[in-house]
Amino acid sequence: MDASKAAPAKQVSSVLDATAEEEYASLSKLLQDFTNISSIDKAWTFNSGNGNGTQAMFSISQPNLLANKRKKFMLSTVISKENENSVTFQWAPFPVEMTGASAVVPSPSGSKLLVVRNPENESPIQFELWSQSQLEKEFHVPQTVHGSVYADGWFEGISWNSDETLIAYVAEEPSPSKPTFSLGSTKGGSSDKDCNSWKGQGDWEEDWGETYAGKRQPSLFVININSGEVQAVKGIPKSLSVGQVVWAPLNEGLHQYLVFVGWSSETRKLGIKYCYNRPCALYAVRVSLYKSEASELELKESSSEDLPVVNLTESISSAFFPRFSPDGKFLVFLSAKSSVDSGAHSATDSLHRIDWPTDGNFSSLEKIVDVIPVVQCAEGDCFPGLYSSSILSNPWLSDGCTMLLSSIWGSSQVIISVNVSSGELLRITPAESNFSWSLLTLDGDNIIAVSSSPVDVPQVKYGYFVGKANKGTWSWLNVSSPISRCPEKVKSLLSSRQFSIMKIPVKGVSANLTKVYLRGSLGFGEEALQSLPGKVGSQDVNDVLTAIDHVIDMGLANPSKVTVVGGSHGGFLTTHLIGQAPDKFVAAAARNPLCNLALMVGTTDIPDWCYVESYGSKGKDSFTESPSVEDLTRFHSKSPISHISKVKTPTIFLLGAQDLRVPVSNGLQYARALREKGVETKVIVFPNDVHGIESLTLKAFSILGFGSKSTVNELSTELVACLGVGALYNCYLLIVEAI
Repeated sequence: MDASKAAPAKQVSSVLDATAEEEYASLSKLLQDFTNISSIDKAWTFNSGNGNGTQAMFSISQPNLLANKRKKFMLSTVISKENENSVTFQWAPFPVEMTGASAVVPSPSGSKLLVVRNPENESPIQFELWSQSQLEKEFHVPQTVHGSVYADGWFEGISWNSDETLIAYVAEEPSPSKPTFSLGSTKGGSSDKDCNSWKGQGDWEEDWGETYAGKRQPSLFVININSGEVQAVKGIPKSLSVGQVVWAPLNEGLHQYLVFVGWSSETRKLGIKYCYNRPCALYAVRVSLYKSEASELELKESSSEDLPVVNLTESISSAFFPRFSPDGKFLVFLSAKSSVDSGAHSATDSLHRIDWPTDGNFSSLEKIVDVIPVVQCAEGDCFPGLYSSSILSNPWLSDGCTMLLSSIWGSSQVIISVNVSSGELLRITPAESNFSWSLLTLDGDNIIAVSSSPVDVPQVKYGYFVGKANKGTWSWLNVSSPISRCPEKVKSLLSSRQFSIMKIPVKGVSANLTKVYLRGSLGFGEEALQSLPGKVGSQDVNDVLTAIDHVIDMGLANPSKVTVVGGSHGGFLTTHLIGQAPDKFVAAAARNPLCNLALMVGTTDIPDWCYVESYGSKGKDSFTESPSVEDLTRFHSKSPISHISKVKTPTIFLLGAQDLRVPVSNGLQYARALREKGVETKVIVFPNDVHGIESLTLKAFSILGFGSKSTVNELSTELVACLGVGALYNCYLLIVEAI
């Protein structure tokens, strides 16, 4: 070989390597800047006591790229409303990190703050009680009393009683002692450490699946904050897993009730994370109290026979998020009856009311009143139905009957007001806004919220009502906040992005184009949502392809540079798309994708879902742990793996090794099959991650990779696609609705 020709080639290669390394370093810095953007998780307001405005506390979180965790902080502010059109937030100079805090719950008066710290080992659970100036008390509850306190947003329930002396909460039932085996003999619960003995794990027990591995039984406890005494609440059957506990209004005498959500599990516990289709009910249990010498309410020992549990919602298959009205006269709750009845993981919710028997006589309990029924078909831009994933602990305006909720409306999340007496419902965030809004807390009758979009960082908003009741409107002020600050390069890149919501005709749906919906997603009515189960792999795939063709025809996307990214059911769609439209995509990425229903049904925590996906709602009734040959054949036909022979798109897989929802074997089988047929394939396994993969590497990919494809729920075909030149540059973000 001619040395004079070889040298320039080596120099070119060296220059390319240096250029690539420089670009990688630049993108890594950009990634760090993006991941440093904080999220606002919760907020609380407190009366200042001196009449000079309100104090507020914000819980914020920030990704920690190296530790693969999220840091949690508290940031305080003083709110001064100078006049009707002006509000000032005076922020503390620095946030305070809440290291090791699992839950933070202020008391109703705002004079006390509970901080719960769950250990990562078998150490005691810490309960800290803070005043405005110092740590007042600290209690260590050993795990022989109970395990970790639930702070997951679903089973989670931490509730102060009215005089702030007792706190009810949900924690893991203490683990049974493990048997010790020794040379053929068994000593139950023995602590024998002889070298000829070893400890077993005991009998295997069902848990609640994804993100609840090892969690067996959420149970109800009460702690006295004066003495630190902890008691398990008696009378609750072992077949009930409990959550979302609240204290009922104080009755006359010394009997008080706790209201909680109960999930029955006589046999198998099916996965509950993201699954609103698990039947549940509201229950009331009596807690006996007595007055101490200091005239404070104390817990009284009672037998379980003295404290029968009452099912408050026997006539409805789902009831959760209980909230009492300020006057204690009625109890409001959400229901996912549509999900339970159909088998869909998340469907259209309904809101209900029970008149509370203040005398404790539940035999006189009146029927459940429908406040917001399920909306079957959303006409035009009218209210599409209720889709709420949480309710504030105190969602009430001062009239005592109007509550505020966040709910999905079309392709965005909005804030609505609901009069639970009359059923009147209003959208109070701007109708012209495509941003998504989350309700954080109330400041009297004013609202503190956060809004954001795919191209706008979270922004704190302050809402107030202008005019007289029934004749006024809500106005919104932008709040300058250190939380929403980000580097100039990030601002510049985001400001260059375009974001819009487009309505796209879908073939063969309906000639009545006033009916606007995206089939399978939340936010468009129950009829549109329930059209997808039984038609997965066809209806949803065709909707996505129709949307892509539409934006290509509009000139918004280059057909030779379209990529697809999706996770979970979005991963199901991603792998279906590259099989059914093999020439459409230049690259693909799938996070924990469902690729083979026939494989998944025997390994997932939600095998019933495989039947509903394949057969529609009737699959709920035919679910069995032992699928037939016909079932397995149908599962395969509905799966992306049935189209794998046509795939030629280079694909990267991001898989969580601890995923119980779509176990890692699903993605690995598909990736190995692609490699077998010579398709360029890359697999990244996250050894400690579950289905969601909260690792920041994944977040990096969605920011710096091909774009994003996500779904509103497990059965969703919400189209969120970055279509354009790929990577971070010159791409258009389009949210597409089908009509």
